[in-house]
Amino acid sequence: RGLDGFVVGMADQYQNEYVPPQAKRITWLTGFTGSAGMVVVLADKAAAFTDGRYTLQIADQVDGELYERLHITEAPPTDWVGENLPKGGKIGVDSWLFTEAGVARFRAAAGAAGGELVAVNDNPLDAVWRDQPDAPKALVVPHDLAFAGESSHDKRARLAAAMSSDAVVITAPDSIAWLLNIRGGDVDHSPLPLSLAILHKDGRADLFLDGEKRGRGLSDHLGNEVSIQPAEDFAATLDGLAGKKVQLDPGMTASWVFERLDAAKADIVRAPDPCQLPKAIKNDVELSGARAAHGRDGAALTKFLHWLSVFAPQGEIDELTAEAQLAEYRQEGQHFKDLSFPTITGSGPNGAIVHYRVSDDSNRKLGKGEFYLVDSGAQYLDGTTDVTRTVAIGEPTNEMRDRFTRVLKGHISLATAKFPVGTTGAQLDVLARHALWQAGLDFDHGTGHGVGSYLNVHEGPHSISKRQQTQDLRPGMVVSNEPGYYKTGAYGIRIENLVVVREAEIAGAERSMLEFETLTLAPIDRNAI
Repeated sequence: RGLDGFVVGMADQYQNEYVPPQAKRITWLTGFTGSAGMVVVLADKAAAFTDGRYTLQIADQVDGELYERLHITEAPPTDWVGENLPKGGKIGVDSWLFTEAGVARFRAAAGAAGGELVAVNDNPLDAVWRDQPDAPKALVVPHDLAFAGESSHDKRARLAAAMSSDAVVITAPDSIAWLLNIRGGDVDHSPLPLSLAILHKDGRADLFLDGEKRGRGLSDHLGNEVSIQPAEDFAATLDGLAGKKVQLDPGMTASWVFERLDAAKADIVRAPDPCQLPKAIKNDVELSGARAAHGRDGAALTKFLHWLSVFAPQGEIDELTAEAQLAEYRQEGQHFKDLSFPTITGSGPNGAIVHYRVSDDSNRKLGKGEFYLVDSGAQYLDGTTDVTRTVAIGEPTNEMRDRFTRVLKGHISLATAKFPVGTTGAQLDVLARHALWQAGLDFDHGTGHGVGSYLNVHEGPHSISKRQQTQDLRPGMVVSNEPGYYKTGAYGIRIENLVVVREAEIAGAERSMLEFETLTLAPIDRNAI
């Protein structure tokens, strides 16, 4: 292709965090299995990037003789390109796998090196990945109104009434799932229908879907206001929007879509995906479902913790056995569909790896005097759960007790906070870190992420972290509360509950206030305090 290098993204064409096997190009190329990362390959050198959650994992999985292994924020890929691309060199990107802003950053980096960015029409990795899996074809099915709480017609009418454009192109599968009250199974642990959609100002919608993925009753469920079209017709439909005002989310939409609409001479309006905020604000039916799902989930986790207390001290339980036992208890719950992500089951030093994934090679027994960290969740038709508990197997050291207590203080401080309307997660983040900071300690991940309703276990637009944010926390938003501490080679601690924002009633309050209701129902190990 006449390229001197190529940028390999982690995303698929839908910009998903979790991708189907067909899109796991970085795993095929490097062996890295984490959910966040990027790789840049030049003719004579290459670099692999990830964030603080995967620092230990990338060191273990990626060959340091082939790749520089770098922290993605401390040494951004664009800086590396600017320093390493030969003058006059051409570096390629697959514009389906990057947002418009992402492509612009690499174009600037290539220019700074005296080179050029080239957007390719086909991915060169796919040309040499001979056993690349096929695209997933899970059936797309209706999501019952009894769980959704609002009809697709009403959602589309609500969004259309606020539209200033002729159409909105929606490429985020979780947005499409929410808007049309549908679910799929194209991605492990997330009921996503990989598809594309266009919402029109009159409330009609076009759904672009592989014909083999039409589930029973889907057409009747969607009605005559939603047109199901072949996935391959998406490009031609974009061309037909010539001269129209078309809204796109620059942070969530592939650059390819912008390029196509530009070529069609459409009037592009750059604005947030209109589904993301209303999807994050759960309605009463969704919140009732979440409480019920957490009740069943808490019962399963409590059974598991009791089982652990009986058998772990005997020294015969390992990480894989514990993972399987917890999954068995969860599967007994009503409306259970799947786990919400691969369980993180880490004992001793494995618990210090933030997104550790146990394997036959890494599996170890839960040892006395160690912490065991288990981060897990489930997908139920009425809600999505995510909970982390850290359990002391035997007697922890004084240092372990101190760190656990500081993490717990941060968790309680955030859980019991009352805050004014308009507060962002960034303003609350310090509450979770204060007790750790006083001892010169911290953790290198966010404190909280949004959670969907039988959808993605990670969703926006809200979060709780150090990063500056414009999205305030609003009643109905579900978010995790998960401070932690990790001592490399020794142990990890994380205590996570899901909470929902609600109005706070405070006698004598002079302004409108909010607070959190804790949804998660499972005991915290007091033996480690």
